[in-house]
Amino acid sequence: MNCVNIRTNLEKIKNIISDAERLSGRDNGSVKLLAVSKFHPVESVIDAIKAGQMMFGENRVQEAFSKFEEIYRTYPKTELHIIGTLQKNKVGHAVQICSCIESVDRLELIQEIEKYCLNNNKTIRILFEYHTGEESKSGFTSYESLEKAVAYCAEGKSPHIIPSGFMTMAPFTQDEKVIHTSFSTMRTTAEKINQEFPQFSMKTLSMGMSGDYRIAIEEGSTEVRIGTAIFGEREYPTS
Repeated sequence: MNCVNIRTNLEKIKNIISDAERLSGRDNGSVKLLAVSKFHPVESVIDAIKAGQMMFGENRVQEAFSKFEEIYRTYPKTELHIIGTLQKNKVGHAVQICSCIESVDRLELIQEIEKYCLNNNKTIRILFEYHTGEESKSGFTSYESLEKAVAYCAEGKSPHIIPSGFMTMAPFTQDEKVIHTSFSTMRTTAEKINQEFPQFSMKTLSMGMSGDYRIAIEEGSTEVRIGTAIFGEREYPTS
């Protein structure tokens, strides 16, 4: 896909987001766009940067590290979020390459991130991933486990970590009622956690992807994660 197409796709997505904000009674600009660049080459990311997109999401740490290490040399203000399930043995590279980890789904992961942040003298933002759909395999599966993780941060045990919000994935279904329920569950859970831990500014609600981001915006999303609608179909590696 060439630069013109990516630029056009970005403009289209941003217009749709703006319309969804307006129809939902939201302020213009209240929803950020995270461009998901997994399996897309460096050239496509650079085309998006040239079109004004600076915030990107990657699922796989190894791919993200090799890709953005190069991108940062020319575009140091680019922002990378890790959005895929993060294994403990990948945390070191993730901390080095990204500014936010959106897929924090267990207390042990917070402890591991803190360890590497301390070693690298770096602070990093995190989102707590919450399980709201039966088909999702990751995320805190109960309010109690989520609450325990946030409390751990509130106790000052992870000073290099900045709790910044929440992330969820809706089930892959055509039933819009189910999708609405998934996102509203995340919103109300976030509201409850924010009331319990007012010392944190956890305002980010990362909800919605290419197929359901309009619904997510209706339900209060402040960040949508979109890949295919921007970059086209992914070029999956052959095994």
